[in-house]
Amino acid sequence: MEIDQDELRARIADLRQQHRDLDAQIEGLIADGDADQLYLRRLKKQKLHLKDQISTLENQLLPDIIA
Repeated sequence: MEIDQDELRARIADLRQQHRDLDAQIEGLIADGDADQLYLRRLKKQKLHLKDQISTLENQLLPDIIA
């Protein structure tokens, strides 16, 4: 089943925005200085998961190259 490329691009854009939002939230918590370390780790793990999802979807946009 072929996934619509426009839908993929829209999903990637949404995930990138979520990634930026999480980054800003993490930076804000770090700047406050009294952030809960466990909470920060969870946010960073979420951010990494989003990055992995973005990479997976971007790979679906690239055509298969036969070497």
